[in-house]
Amino acid sequence: MPDPADPLDRAEYIPFEEFRNGLPYGRFRVIVNPALAVPFVAFHTRATPVALALIGPGVGLALLGHAIIGAVLVAAGVLLRRLVKTQAPRILLHLATRVASIYEAAAEHGVMEVRRA
Repeated sequence: MPDPADPLDRAEYIPFEEFRNGLPYGRFRVIVNPALAVPFVAFHTRATPVALALIGPGVGLALLGHAIIGAVLVAAGVLLRRLVKTQAPRILLHLATRVASIYEAAAEHGVMEVRRA
């Protein structure tokens, strides 16, 4: 069992500015946990409330007789959630290179690990 106090077992902390400036040059290796990335990205992009805001009125419009418009709204909500689910690691990396708070939160919660290349 690894010792939590072992300094070789822990990843080195990389400041945001250094990460953002060095990533395009291949100075860092980024490891994203896909299982944790999906809920993290969904929370930080507010994808679930937006999807529900599309699906709810879509169902209402379909029930009121506007089936095509309702189906488009429902499909947009479902596709938004699918997009976030399938592209969560890419979205996370995009957000982490632009927003310091997301980079810090992802690194702190184990969603993303950054190592020197």
